[in-house]
Amino acid sequence: MIKSPPRYACHSRFFVGILTTSIALLALSGCNSVTPSVNNQTIQQPNAAVTPAVQTVVGDYASDGYAKRAQGYDWVGVMIRADGADNGEQIDIKVRARGDVKKPTCHFDGKATLMGQDEAHGVIFQTKVNDSTAFFQFKDDALTIDSQDKYALNYFCSGGASFVGEYQKLEGDLALN
Repeated sequence: MIKSPPRYACHSRFFVGILTTSIALLALSGCNSVTPSVNNQTIQQPNAAVTPAVQTVVGDYASDGYAKRAQGYDWVGVMIRADGADNGEQIDIKVRARGDVKKPTCHFDGKATLMGQDEAHGVIFQTKVNDSTAFFQFKDDALTIDSQDKYALNYFCSGGASFVGEYQKLEGDLALN
């Protein structure tokens, strides 16, 4: 007569298999950082608190020609985002020109740090560009870009152009085409 193994031996092999699989899955997934999502849309986690001055200037700005882009007018757009670095007092700046009809005339990527704010001047950020200081002044839904050296910002545009000038804040996102 052949003796069968005790009944608990089959159960213990089952539990050992489950336990081994669980440990392996936990080990494999434990090192991954998970980005939370809602309805399949990624939620951006802030790196640091952003100052109220940065919050007020975040948005997209455009030159006068942007409103007439359908008629072929040339335009320059400026995208301002919170950077989260430097105690929440830094912005990320992207300057882009129309690129749908011809080669874009201006392209600049940079960061600027809060210089100060008051009622008379609005909110002013500054950054070093080509051995000069560039200023980004935000007041009354307008952005004015200027520099100590007027030619320092020409480097980022073709044909002798510069992105020094005034830009109006847009209600929505800048359409790059």
